Amino acid sequence: MIVKILGTGCPSCKKLEANTIEALKSLKMLASIVKVTEIDEIMSYGIMTPPALVVDEQLLSFGQVPSVAEIKELIENRDGSDEPSCSTGCSSCSGCH
Repeated sequence: MIVKILGTGCPSCKKLEANTIEALKSLKMLASIVKVTEIDEIMSYGIMTPPALVVDEQLLSFGQVPSVAEIKELIENRDGSDEPSCSTGCSSCSGCH
């Protein structure tokens, strides 16, 4: 599993990374964590509001810092497809925020 934290290194980005690490530990899942800090690469995921959480190229959350419990739920309930989705439960993040 490859987990990407998209953000420029702000406090929210660091909190998302910490919460994600804690969630993965709790789930007893191994993952490579990659920090994506380049604006062009962040924007290539179609988001304008970091931080964002991407698991195996599936966008799970953006524009907020989910709690450890929320991240666990996002990881457990991801559909395994490459279709982006966000933590509000929509199937396509266009216009839900």
